[in-house]
Amino acid sequence: MGVRLQRLVWLAGWLALVPMAAQAETALSLQDIAQPSGQAADLDLAQGLTQITGVRVEAEGEGLRLVLDAERGLGELTTAVVGSALVAEIPNAVLALPGGESFEQFGPTEGIALVSVTNEPGNRVRVEITGSDGPPAVNVSTGAAGLVLGIAPGVGLAGGEDEVIRIGVTGEGDEGYAPRNATSATRTDTPLRDIPQSIQVIPRQVIEDQQVIRLDEAVRNVSGVSQGDGFAGTLDRFTIRGFSQLSSLRNGFLEENIGFRDPANLERIEVLKGPASVLYGSLEPGGIISVITEQPLAEPRYSGELLVGNGTFIRSAIDLTGPLSSDDSLGYRLNVAYETSEGFRGFDQGVERIFVAPVFAWQISDASRLVVDLEYLHDERPFDSGPVANGDRVADLPRNRVLGELNDVREVEEFRVGYLFEHQFNENLRLRNGFRYNSGDSFDLAFRPVTLDEETGILSRNVRSNDDYLENYATQTNLIGEFSTGSIDHTLLLGFDFNRRTNIGTQSRLPLGNTPSINIFDPEYGLIATPNVPELTNVVRDGSDRTDIFGFYVQDQIEILDNLNLLVGGRFDIVEQQSFTHDTGESSGRSDAAFSPRIGILYQPIEPISLYASYSRSFAPNFGTAANGSFLEPERGTQYEIGMRGEITNNLAVTLAAYEVTKTNIATTDPNNDAFSISAGEQRSRGIELDVLGQVLPGWNIIAAYTYTDAQVTESNDFESGNFVQNVPRNSASLWTTYEIQSGTLEGLGFGLGLFYVGERQGDLDNSFRLDSYLRTDAALYYRRDRWRAVLNIKNLFDRSYIEGSEFGRTEITVGTPFTIIGSIAVEF
Repeated sequence: MGVRLQRLVWLAGWLALVPMAAQAETALSLQDIAQPSGQAADLDLAQGLTQITGVRVEAEGEGLRLVLDAERGLGELTTAVVGSALVAEIPNAVLALPGGESFEQFGPTEGIALVSVTNEPGNRVRVEITGSDGPPAVNVSTGAAGLVLGIAPGVGLAGGEDEVIRIGVTGEGDEGYAPRNATSATRTDTPLRDIPQSIQVIPRQVIEDQQVIRLDEAVRNVSGVSQGDGFAGTLDRFTIRGFSQLSSLRNGFLEENIGFRDPANLERIEVLKGPASVLYGSLEPGGIISVITEQPLAEPRYSGELLVGNGTFIRSAIDLTGPLSSDDSLGYRLNVAYETSEGFRGFDQGVERIFVAPVFAWQISDASRLVVDLEYLHDERPFDSGPVANGDRVADLPRNRVLGELNDVREVEEFRVGYLFEHQFNENLRLRNGFRYNSGDSFDLAFRPVTLDEETGILSRNVRSNDDYLENYATQTNLIGEFSTGSIDHTLLLGFDFNRRTNIGTQSRLPLGNTPSINIFDPEYGLIATPNVPELTNVVRDGSDRTDIFGFYVQDQIEILDNLNLLVGGRFDIVEQQSFTHDTGESSGRSDAAFSPRIGILYQPIEPISLYASYSRSFAPNFGTAANGSFLEPERGTQYEIGMRGEITNNLAVTLAAYEVTKTNIATTDPNNDAFSISAGEQRSRGIELDVLGQVLPGWNIIAAYTYTDAQVTESNDFESGNFVQNVPRNSASLWTTYEIQSGTLEGLGFGLGLFYVGERQGDLDNSFRLDSYLRTDAALYYRRDRWRAVLNIKNLFDRSYIEGSEFGRTEITVGTPFTIIGSIAVEF
């Protein structure tokens, strides 16, 4: 409790800065603060024809502010340099000024010769800013209504006619359903069409439209991802391309999931398919989930949301952001969420969740920026092992049947703090350095299932408790340079990272035979009181371990021709592990080293089409021990992938990929000594994935996916070769689509429909039982008007009973959520 109090006091001290700063003089903007890494410069805000009702030119420092007033956000700003002018075009917009249909101002400031805004054919508005000595530089700041362009004279990029330039965005770009860029695949902000590896992006708009409460509700929209074994429904774990992945990325830092991530501060989610060890080190070969959090905005913005649903579900959240200083150098963002509910299982056991996430940004100079962020999470929920397998199926029990006891619980408390420092030496060289500390306390105490007598229905149980403390320190430094060798352009990444992970934990149980069994068909509860932890005298784990990982990596994104790109990279890791058993004083250690390469080639026969092929490898330490006392070789993963990304329109893209991933050196029983292992196991996954994401027509959005996966055990001394990997359906598909009325008296009214199909899966590696296929239907009705949004979401519309996934054996299975209705109202000002 002392550690928790210390953290809360520290967090309260940070949060005290926000109300203090709110008394400061209101700043015009934060246009010198760079955009969050990975946010696309294109602003896809347009959904229908928008009227621009006012144009203002205002002095700001040595430059100007060009303000376009509109009834709502403007979007997809395309830009080009033409001579000494910067030209921007805004689609789906019309200039409707009180004094006419055009605006011109000559010589508004030194270095700017002309600012003009005019209507163009095809419902487009053209903004032209002509510099006296060269094209100006422009920063774009977006808002709920209109657009602000910050203009600096004479420092724009010189270029030939129609040369596309980069625009710095200081507002929060609304990508809608059409994200342009991603960061997780390369550690650089790279257009999706230029990445020779499958990566899918779930933008913020999808998260809001689906009322995502847990991460699994979002990633089900992506091909190749299925629900994994989530430790009795208490943490995020997913199976990607047939391989279970417990780790995830947060803003480029690797973390181990010990609970559910809160969606309150998520800007977007990226799902990187295939081995990612080339940039992030020790990982499973199937892929990884990467979350990118929201950053401070230039303009003040305050929003609040209240969600209410069945099962006494209540969730409230606030999102506050804006400048903190009058000189535009400091900004902040604060996300807070509180959630409480009584689940649908058994005893109506409650869930309570508190989440606080402040972020502070400091623009030190024109070239340097520092961001400091914190997160605090407390989560308490039932520890529910679910039903058990009976024969070759899950036992036919009522959906709310609990096989544990009333007070089974798991508590998680997480704390994160870190910084990101960025410095731009010049237009071709930049440095990024970051540090991350995170810790997690987790405790569970529950009646756990052991063995089922299938003839009588009697389930033996055992009271177990886990008490773990996880601590992680990580630092990374990247140097990114852009240069040319002749006609070939390079983006070179050099990096180093260090990660120290420490885990201290115990597991204790009641002595065998001291826990009453339960009849799964006619349960009787409360035969003994839930014991206190000191009564669990059978201690099966009491120790600590520490893992240090040193990683060195290099990557080159090579543009050989305008339509031919090459991606080459490699990483060398040194992994040192130490473990200590507290009761015996025994300790052990090991050291591994591995090289993980990646190479990909991408060809664009025509501009909207990208064809690619790639090869990559991964590694993960192997914890088995051989008969001679030596440690086993690390597990290795190898992937071959080919694919295509096509942009049907500027706002609609389709991705098709085919792959084979093989994982080798899996620990399996030594046939000559079953007390030890050998690294002879192998699993292989082959598949085809199809993803569609974007805007079909103004107001009509879609995200859809189809997956075919063949994931098998190919070599093992413990399981039959040819057995299918658990929790991996051979076929799965999803469709989520929304339509919002664009004009008239019903403008802002929208509808959503979702279909999520998961095929039959095996429940364990023995293939001793199966999980049935299911089709779940979701729906949504929403209304947006001015700064208000009201949403009604229905999940599992037809109340279908289904199983989400299973643990490692036959006795822990996760039940799908029944019919759920959630209404919400949100306001932004």
